[in-house]
Amino acid sequence: MAYVSNLTCIFSALILHNDEVTITEDKINTLIKAATVIIESFWPDMFAKSLADINTGKLSSVIGTGGPAPVADAPPAGGPAPSSTIAPDKEKKVEAQKED
Repeated sequence: MAYVSNLTCIFSALILHNDEVTITEDKINTLIKAATVIIESFWPDMFAKSLADINTGKLSSVIGTGGPAPVADAPPAGGPAPSSTIAPDKEKKVEAQKED
């Protein structure tokens, strides 16, 4: 039941965001009643409070992507910049494997 309740509130919040309507408990409840879905009463309040101070447009643009895309040429945090050439030792190993 929790899974259905969670998804119901998520989709309700996405619908409200898509229609550029402020996400509130009452509006989530209105959508849930219109969809004739029965959920525990605390879910809409919990979602409305948790999304109150969040930019839902920015949040919805990174969902499913694992976050914002990293910059392609940026060095890894705290480490040296990646080399664009193969190290000489690795090059010899690759050649030796090709000969076998």
